[in-house]
Parts: sequence; C-alpha cells; structure tokens
Amino acid sequence: MDPLIFTIFGASGDLAKRKLLPALFELHKDNLLPSGFAVLGVSRTAFSDDAFREEVFLKNELLDLSQVDEKVKADFAQKLFYQPIPDYEKSDYSIVKDRLAELDRQFNLPGNYIFYLSTPPNLYSIVPKHLAAQGLNENGQHWRRLVIEKPFGYDLDSAEALNNDLQQCFQESQIYRIDHYLGKETVQNMLVTRFANGIFEPLWNRNYIKHIEITSAEDMGVGSRGGYYDKSGALRDMLQNHLMQVVAHVAMEPPISSGAEAIRSEKLKLFQSLRPIHEHQVGRYAIRGQYLASHIRGLQVKGYRDEEGVPKDSITETYAALKFYIDNWRWAGVPFYIRTGKRLPTKVTEVVITFKTPPHALFQKNDHFTNLNNQIVMRIQPDEGLLLKFGMKVPGAGFKVKTTGMDFHYADLMEGKVPEAYERLLLDVMKGDATLYARGDSVIELWKFVKPIQDVWANDPDVKIYGYPAGTWGPSVADDLIKGEDMTWRNPCKNLTNDDNYCEL
Repeated sequence: MDPLIFTIFGASGDLAKRKLLPALFELHKDNLLPSGFAVLGVSRTAFSDDAFREEVFLKNELLDLSQVDEKVKADFAQKLFYQPIPDYEKSDYSIVKDRLAELDRQFNLPGNYIFYLSTPPNLYSIVPKHLAAQGLNENGQHWRRLVIEKPFGYDLDSAEALNNDLQQCFQESQIYRIDHYLGKETVQNMLVTRFANGIFEPLWNRNYIKHIEITSAEDMGVGSRGGYYDKSGALRDMLQNHLMQVVAHVAMEPPISSGAEAIRSEKLKLFQSLRPIHEHQVGRYAIRGQYLASHIRGLQVKGYRDEEGVPKDSITETYAALKFYIDNWRWAGVPFYIRTGKRLPTKVTEVVITFKTPPHALFQKNDHFTNLNNQIVMRIQPDEGLLLKFGMKVPGAGFKVKTTGMDFHYADLMEGKVPEAYERLLLDVMKGDATLYARGDSVIELWKFVKPIQDVWANDPDVKIYGYPAGTWGPSVADDLIKGEDMTWRNPCKNLTNDDNYCEL
C-alpha cells in the first residue's frame, strides 16, 4: 500500500471521535496501515498536536485502551497531527497545503493525500473547491482522493448540484461517497451467497421467486436528534441510500468480475431498471408513518412530536414502506417491499426471499397443509446469518407438514474479530478500491426514483401520514402493500431463528 497522509476536515467533531480515529487505530493494531502514514486533523478548534492526540485518542471515552500495549498506543499517537484554521475560507487552505508539505518532508512521504470531509454537508462543495484552488486535487506522480459522507444531497436538484460541484474540482475516479452500510460484512456476503453457489443462482429470478422484502427496524426513537431528523425523515435517512444499496446487492446481474467498476456498473443498470412511481401512484405504493406515545415493557415513551426539537405539527415520517418493481428480464413482475422505521419492536435488518409455491397442491387442506412458501432469510444485523425455511413431514400418520428452518450463523466463520464497517471502508480508500463506495451516476438514479414520493409527501395535504404506537411494527395500513400475496410482512425477532415467537412485543 502506498504511503499517505489521511486528512480529516472536521477532525474535532463527533464522527472523528466515534468512528474514524477508532477505525484507524484498529487498522494500526492489526498492522494494516502503510509504513509511511500520518493523520492530519483540520478544524477551527484551537488544538495543538498534543491536545488533539489527547482529545480524540488517548482520552477518547469510546476507545478502551486499558489492555493495549503502551508502545502500540504511543506509536499511533505519534502519527496524529493537527492544523487549526481560522475558518473554512479560501485563504485558509494555503495553511493546510503548507502543513501537508511539512509532514511529507518530515516522514519522507510522496504527496499522496486522502481528504475526508467529516464536516456539515453545507461544506461538501466548498472544501473541494478550495483544495482545488491550492492544486491539492491534482494527480500526477502522487494521487489525491476525496471522501464524503452522506447525505449526497437532499433531493434530486441538490444531488445533481453537488455532483456537478465535486466533479468540477475532482475527477469521478477520485471521489469516494462513503455509505457505512456497504462496509458491513453481511451486506458484502450477499454477493458471495448469490454468485458463488450453484444452488441459489439458478433460482434467483422471476420464475421461482414470489416476492422480496427488506426490513430495517430500530427500537430507539430520535432522542436528542429530533431537530436534525425532522429535516430528513426515514425516506432520506435510510431508504434512499442504505436500503436501496441492499436492493442492488440482492437484485443486480452478475458482474463480469469482482472489480469495482464491474460491480458498480451493474448496480447502475439495476437502478436504471426501477419502475418509476408516478405522483398519482404514490398513495398506492408508498406508506409513511410517525410513532405515537405508548407504553413499552411498562415504560412510557414519547411520541415523535413530543421529542426535543420536533415541531408539534411535523409531518416528517419516522416510518416508510414502499412497494416497487424492477423492469428487467430477471425481475419482471416480482414485487419488492422495503420498510424502515424508528420505535419498532426491535433493532434488526434483514432480507427475505420468498419463493413460489409448488405448481401442484399435492398436500390438500384436509392434510393440514396449504401455501408453503420456502424462504431464505439473510440477516444483516444482529445475529448475522442465513435461515432457510422449508416444509418437512411431522412424524405420524398422514401428511401433516410443518415449516422448519436450517440456519447458519456468520459468527461460525470467524477466526478473529469481524472488522467494523469503517475499518473496511477506510482501508479500501487507502488501497484505491471503490467497490463499496457509491458512484455519482447511481446516486442520481436513486434520487430520481424517490423524487415523486418526496414531492407528494411534501406538497399534497391529502396524502396521509399514519400514526403507529411506539413499540409496534408500524401503521397497520402498511399491510395493504403486501395484501393479495397470501402473505404478510415477516416481523423478525432479534434472534434469527426465533421468528415464530412474538418475542419483542
């Protein structure tokens, strides 16, 4: 791996302390960082190098350093540097350029820089422009890469404007749009499950699959983030980015190789195949909800509009559910269902593949058996793994059939710890591997898909937002999306194989 300087803009902020520095330290402990490596934190806070090391590393309450060898800690701390800037104005970036050059000389580094924007989104266009003005965007005998966090815009217009601003300053190949969901091992494992196994891939199409559903549930409310969340909502915060990327892993065509561009190109084709939901169809294909005050396990919890920072007349959705189709050869006619929400019964994310019933009803109703739908449940979190559900004969007279499950737990493969999502993603950007990063054209396609829903929910007072008691599985009207399938949503437990119990309610 090439020597480099990892530059974090907004280095005194929450993300740097919670995710970035802990991830870099884990890579350091595992000897995965390049031999020539330094971190330069940049922010308006007036830290010295030593104060920065103390604040974000040595005294970081989110890092347990009690069992770490003193030399390992000291070696990593000496890689951390800090450059305060008066503001994020154009003139400030000459200071950053000079400090980078000084570190290059000090460590005999070749001028390879990663610029990580751990800043408010309103700086996503400004920082790259000022870096480019200093020539810090230029590839040559060295390389430069830019990493930005979501949101990649708030709607189609802002996403297109952001893409345009970024691509005026950096080439698309230099831009890494990070989505921590794609760093999860179990999301990546979907591609392996599909494309490395001959028992699955032949069945992975409209001929055998009845429908696909994806659930991403959180049991917590918005807490102290109410003011921020009210400007976002479930559609923007989770569905448009994280969950549609999961859809891509489930539904994309086989890429010609495991290379970044091959995989990202297949994702783009998939997003281009999404059947548009027109504004007059939104009420039929999209449901939004908002959690209400309730009692959960004997405790009173607030409704969304009672949370700190949330307007009393807010129509921001804390729950969103969609039904949609993918118009291509593989998936023609197969409905996809996605839902995400806060204050649901448990924290869980999973994909459920439901297969069609056998064409001939050999076991009739009087044999206690109808409508067996085999399922593959791909659990992303927690209790990561895979559950295969199929029918077996109950011992005894007749043909009484019971659905049973065969499960695999991802922990069974672990020889050591599973790396956190940010560890994998930061290592990939250091290597120049963009496989798990979103490409600009794919981001735009997804905003195009959700734009009619956003517009209707924002502007049409006749489209309802449904209340649901905190601690339940969302508004009951969401069941209408899946009605007619002789099925309902799979309401999972936190444990993969406890799906027959109402264990969280």
